[in-house]
Amino acid sequence: PRWLLKQEVPKIVKSINRQLREKSLKTKVGAFSVLKELVVVLPDCLADHIGTLIPGIEKALNDKSSTSNLKIEALIFTRLVLASHSPSVFHPYIKDLSSPVLSAVGERYYKVTAEALRVCGELVRVVRPNLEGFGFDFKPYVHPIYNAIMSRLTNQDQDQEVKECAITCMGLVISTFGDNLGTELHACLPVLVDRMGNEITRLTTVKAFAVIAASPLRIDLSCVLEHVIAELTGFLRKANRALRQATLGTLNSLIVAYGDKIGPSAYEVIIVELSTLISDSDLHMTALALELCCTLMADKRSSQNVGSAVRNRVLPQALTLIKSSLLQGQALLALQNFFAGLVYSENTSFDALLESLLSSAKPSPQSGGVAKQALYSIAQCVAVLCLAAGDQKCSSTVKMLTDILKDDGTTNSHLALLCLGEIGRRKDLSSHAHIETIIIESFQSPFEEIKSAASYALGNIAVGNLSKYLPFILDQIDNQQKKQYLLLHSLKEVIVRQSVDKAEFQDSSVEKILKLLFNHCESEEEGVRNVVAECLGKIALIEPVKLIPALKLRTTSPAAFTRATVVIAVKYSIVERPEKIDEIIYPEIASFLMLIKDQDRHVRRAAVLALSTFAHNKPNLIKGLLPELLPLLYDQTTVKKELIRTVDLGPFKHIVDDGLELRKAAFECVDTLLDSCLDQVNPSSFIVPYLKSGLDDHYDVKMPCHLILSKLADKCPSAVLPVLDSLVDPLQKTINFKPKQDAVKQEVDRNEDMIRSALRAIASLNRISGGDSSMKLKNLMSEISKSPTLWDKYYSIRN
Repeated sequence: PRWLLKQEVPKIVKSINRQLREKSLKTKVGAFSVLKELVVVLPDCLADHIGTLIPGIEKALNDKSSTSNLKIEALIFTRLVLASHSPSVFHPYIKDLSSPVLSAVGERYYKVTAEALRVCGELVRVVRPNLEGFGFDFKPYVHPIYNAIMSRLTNQDQDQEVKECAITCMGLVISTFGDNLGTELHACLPVLVDRMGNEITRLTTVKAFAVIAASPLRIDLSCVLEHVIAELTGFLRKANRALRQATLGTLNSLIVAYGDKIGPSAYEVIIVELSTLISDSDLHMTALALELCCTLMADKRSSQNVGSAVRNRVLPQALTLIKSSLLQGQALLALQNFFAGLVYSENTSFDALLESLLSSAKPSPQSGGVAKQALYSIAQCVAVLCLAAGDQKCSSTVKMLTDILKDDGTTNSHLALLCLGEIGRRKDLSSHAHIETIIIESFQSPFEEIKSAASYALGNIAVGNLSKYLPFILDQIDNQQKKQYLLLHSLKEVIVRQSVDKAEFQDSSVEKILKLLFNHCESEEEGVRNVVAECLGKIALIEPVKLIPALKLRTTSPAAFTRATVVIAVKYSIVERPEKIDEIIYPEIASFLMLIKDQDRHVRRAAVLALSTFAHNKPNLIKGLLPELLPLLYDQTTVKKELIRTVDLGPFKHIVDDGLELRKAAFECVDTLLDSCLDQVNPSSFIVPYLKSGLDDHYDVKMPCHLILSKLADKCPSAVLPVLDSLVDPLQKTINFKPKQDAVKQEVDRNEDMIRSALRAIASLNRISGGDSSMKLKNLMSEISKSPTLWDKYYSIRN
């Protein structure tokens, strides 16, 4: 444990110092390796021991008998310890530490030199941790560090790694000590510009200029600025993706810091180049390009020509991008900021932009209808645009959208509802009388997408004014039975948004919501129960202290649907990121997961799904319970005869297997456990009979079983090899299965997928056996090789 290791640090350091005094170079290298690992595992653990370690570092770097390996290990440790500790810890020892490091910069072996330059970068940060420089006089070290790095920067005949380290380090020196470098700046900046022209070093130099531009010292770059901007603009046309990304970031920093020294003509050229980078083929690049465009528009010195260039070049690309179903994340946020920036810069009228955005949602003869995701993107951009334009424009837009709903045009209504929801989430719309009633009327639409959009809109408008609209939604849920499912989705939107924004409800609101949700736990409609469970799970993220005891209490409810709903609610409350619910739910997990042995199959399936979610997102919370849970989980993978029933349909009888979904969920849970908790699983007890049975089950069960078998063959071959023969028969049966002649295309395609899945498992088995340990597998491979169709599939999978 780390706390125990931390107690032993003084003893470890004492022992290491003894090793560093040994004559054996190999022992010294080992000692520095141990120190490296210690700093990585326990950052800031050596703060009280730096003084005792400095002599060992000095000796390793200065001693003529030291090997390159020893120097490299000493330098790497020095870099790590400088990076992981407070600068003030090193201030008493800077003189002793800097001298051997700067000497190492002049070493002949390039790996030592490169590592010494990296240490210099950390040394710069330590010597002047802030601009004020209080508490330490850094000035005596500025020129020695600068001179050591400059000697390497100007040397052409050296390894590329050294060149890149020298450029990076010089960027740090200029950004940190620039106010103490007079004539030296005029000497080193042109050298950096020269390195920017070299294909090998230009990427590193571009990043170095980004560091310089971000410096609060506002370094005087007048001697090279014009040349740098011209070079960077040219780089936007290069094929190297990393170079274009770095260039966009550097241009952004330079324009923010030195926009007053850059001419409008340079802006226009940059905008022309930016427009070619905006597409859904590279969303990260698109986000960077749009951010730079926003920076250009935000500059009050931008001329009318710049605004014209943005309208003519970038806006058409943005309007094409917004219709992409791939648009999401940072790129979508950057696009929203772009439209807001157009309004703020007053280069484009609000009305024209709004019309362009709304027109984007109309289907075109060339591409057909707009994707559902694109409508959400357009709605978000409309909302941001309205807020940027001010209250008057926002109110007129909301009125226009509500008028569209009253006219009841299908496509327009869908977008209008989404826009109202996005605006309402960001701004209180209570001044617009009866807007909630107008939206709820769309629940009567014959089109599912409009009803869903209305539910989304009502929930998001409530976020803008909880005190007014939340009671309305709760009242409607109680009184409108036919609209209950859609209204619960509206409530879910409110709760999810509150959990994302880390906002808390009023206590009275929480009580009302919980009372309503718990009343609907026993609903006959599975869709309603699922929405209720998701709402409860998301509230648990906001109010875990209230919710976990309330959910636990209902695990003993006599109603099976209630027990299933609260377990699914726990599933929705477990997310990948750390949350305050984790420590509250940890002691209570068994109460929920042990329902895997409940009498009702719905409850058992809910417990299996919850276990799968825990295993995927928070495996450490359940590892202690697995010895007890695994046998119960394995039991859910077997066919239960009592869950199979025959339905008499008159002319023929149909067999229904109510346990199929449970078995599928159980095998998928095992698959997840093999990824996250393999050390807790005993594969030998699972393969026979459970996995073997699954390989001969229904299509939906076979697919996860094939995947499990492939993983076990890769991760636990010793457990698979002894029972290999027994696994071959069901696989052989699967690949030889032929659909009926009158089978529909869906059945044929599904069978083809199953054969490929089985062949993938066979390929994994063949790898571990080498084809020799199982006669049955050998015969099966022979059969596959004789069938051209099977062999082609197997060959493509194997390779």
